[in-house]
This record gives sequence, C-alpha cells and structure tokens, in this order.
Amino acid sequence: MFEELRERAFRANMELWKRGVVIYTWGNVSEADRAAGVFAIKPSGVPYESLRAEDIVIVSIADGSRVDGELNPSSDTPTHAALYRAFPEIGGVTHTHSPFATAWAQAGKNIPCLGTTHADAFRGDIPVTRYVTREEAERAYEAETAAAIEEAFSGRNPMHTPGVLVRGHGPLTWGENAEKSVYNAVVLEEIAKIAQTTYAINPQTPVLPAALQDKHFFRKHGPNAYYGQRKR
Repeated sequence: MFEELRERAFRANMELWKRGVVIYTWGNVSEADRAAGVFAIKPSGVPYESLRAEDIVIVSIADGSRVDGELNPSSDTPTHAALYRAFPEIGGVTHTHSPFATAWAQAGKNIPCLGTTHADAFRGDIPVTRYVTREEAERAYEAETAAAIEEAFSGRNPMHTPGVLVRGHGPLTWGENAEKSVYNAVVLEEIAKIAQTTYAINPQTPVLPAALQDKHFFRKHGPNAYYGQRKR
C-alpha cells in the first residue's frame, strides 16, 4: 500500500541530494495524496546516502500522525502537515538548509526581485517570517513554524511565490508535487546566491521594475503563458 506515493517521495528526496542542496540529514521532502488524506515524507535522521524507498513514512494530513511505515517521520512533519492544510493547492513540500537561502533567513531579510532570473520562478520578493516566540516553541515548535509561514503569506498567492524563509532557520518551498517543490528549492538557492552577489557588487541595486517582473513571471505561469513547447 502507498508504494507509488513512497517512490515519488523517495525520488524527490534523492533529487534534492543529487543537486547538492542538502548534506547529511539536513533536509526533507514530502508529497501529498489528498484523496487518501496522507503524505509521504523522509524519516527523521536518516542520511541520504542510506535512504531507501521503503524507509519513507506515510503520515496523516489531518493530524500528522503516522499511518504506515516502520521509522519515525521527519521532525518537521507537523510543519508539512499544517502547510498542506493551509494551502490546498500544494502537493509537495521541501525543506533544506541550503547555505545562501539560509543566510538570508538568518539575516531576517526578504529576497527582493532584482532580476528576471528571480521573476521567472517567484513573483515578487521571497518573504521571511517572524521569529517563532518562546511560548510557541515550547508549545508546538514545528506547527507554530507553519503558523508563522501562514502569517507571512497573508494576501499572497502561495503558488505564485512557492517558497519562504523561516527566520533564523532556513527555506521551505512547495509545488503541485514533490518534484516541483524540489525544483523550487534548487532555484531558490540559486536566486539567493545571485541576490547576495549582486548586492556585494552594488549595494544600491534597485528591484526589477514591476512591469518586467510580471512579464517574466506570467510568460511562464498562468493561462496565457507562452514559454516552452505547447502540448499537442
């Protein structure tokens, strides 16, 4: 049971590792099966080098409890579960500690849209959350992390800006499935690196004009997108 879901989540986790965005156990990917009310997620503390498809844990979206699997799910499971509940459009979530995106998260700075590379994938700046408070951390740290993300996305479309920087922690990304959430994690790390390098060259670099931001985003996304090859 859940073999195909497990396999997709496993492949997505291994793609994250292959792309060099995570080391050791520093990350996790999940994929949801909304019809079944579950998601598949990397087990806690298992190194990528030894991860197997059968290790992937099946968890309830409703309450984050383990549904199937022998190992404990990622310690970030409550964050994933809460994001699936908050953002019904998403089907995959990725968390990393990739160095450039994490540096922006630790600095407590949004990543502004400085150029078309950013605008192609993320509409507008990539927001940073507030810190989770001491009381929240003691009560339910991972779930409260998701609550802080929800706050940061008030008035935003999570599918237009499919990622966030958790203050003092690191990035999370999402997409319609696990594979796309990994793609967004890799792209976010490159965008963070480019932005940091840009400011090192010119600290006064302005944001990309709004018209260009929208042009580049919507030529790849939405009903009028024209980038790439049309499906026949």
